[in-house]
Amino acid sequence: MTKSELIAKLAVRFPQLGERDTDFAVRMILDAMTATLERGDRIETRGFGSFDLNYRPPRVGRNPRSGAKVMVAEKCVPHFKAGKELRERVDQRN
Repeated sequence: MTKSELIAKLAVRFPQLGERDTDFAVRMILDAMTATLERGDRIETRGFGSFDLNYRPPRVGRNPRSGAKVMVAEKCVPHFKAGKELRERVDQRN
C-alpha cells in the first residue's frame, strides 16, 4: 500500500474528514516518526511493532562492476520488528 492509497482509504473510512485533512494527518504522523528516528529514539506501537535504528560499522566493500575495493562508511539504518499481534494476524491469513 502506498501513502496515497492509505490517504484515499482513510478518507473513505472517515468521510467527516476531507481528503486534504487526511493527507495532512498522514504526513504529520510520518514526519513525527521520521523526526523521532533522526533523534535516535525508538518508536513502539503496541500490537503493531517497533522501529529502531541498527548501527552498521564501516567496512570494505567491492564495486560490483569493477571489483575494486571501496570503503563503505558507517551508518544507521531503520529497522522494523513486527509486534506479536501483527505476526499472529498475518499468520492466520495463511
